[in-house]
Amino acid sequence: MTGAWPHVGFLLCVAIATFAQNTTGFAFGLLLLGLTGLLQLAPTETIANVSSVLTLINAFILLRRRPQLASKLVALILCCSLLGVFIGVELLNVLGAHGRELLQLLLGLTIVVCSFMLIVRSRHLQQLSGWLSFSGFSTLSGIMGGLFSSAGPPLVYQLYRQPLAAQVVRDTLIMVFAVNAFLRLTLLTYTHRFDLQAAYLALEAAPVVFALTWYMRRHPPAIAPQTLRRGVFILLLLSGVSLAGPAMLAL
Repeated sequence: MTGAWPHVGFLLCVAIATFAQNTTGFAFGLLLLGLTGLLQLAPTETIANVSSVLTLINAFILLRRRPQLASKLVALILCCSLLGVFIGVELLNVLGAHGRELLQLLLGLTIVVCSFMLIVRSRHLQQLSGWLSFSGFSTLSGIMGGLFSSAGPPLVYQLYRQPLAAQVVRDTLIMVFAVNAFLRLTLLTYTHRFDLQAAYLALEAAPVVFALTWYMRRHPPAIAPQTLRRGVFILLLLSGVSLAGPAMLAL
């Protein structure tokens, strides 16, 4: 990115994504990818790498104390999601070899689907789902994390249906996403696919994430959760359609 305005736009995208993350519980990576892609600020893969770094930073801020985890589920979720990350990174290598349009189309369609998942009210279960259900959602979440560093929607949808305390769900999600992001960054660094531009942009965005997260923990926004979810839904939907449309025409 050259010039001042692209960097201002990037930081504004980071602020919007951080605000959504701290109020809805997910959508940081998807919003950051969608908004920056809509404004054509940087390549998708670069922003996905930035998202991985910022996910680790956000987890460090929120999990400095002892987290409350779903102890019976953590091992299964981690094993399956980490396997999914491996698959997602390998798919990223394959898609990258066949052109950016295909990757942009897949990202756009993923964002559109996830935008609807955000507003769908799932039925709260009376007992925990079986291991097969958790394995499937965790693996899918990991694949999305490996591809786009946006692992949230499948696992968020699955965990918030369970008979678990909200704090347990939140801490479990943050921990799982942080471990996934660390593995993704390790794999990409090992294969020399983590570029310096991503490192610079992550350093540039880190103060915004720190400051906004700190402020929102002390001054939660007085916005109805349903209203906020609808706003994020509209942003995601517009971003997804704007990304998928041109890519589909280019293929």
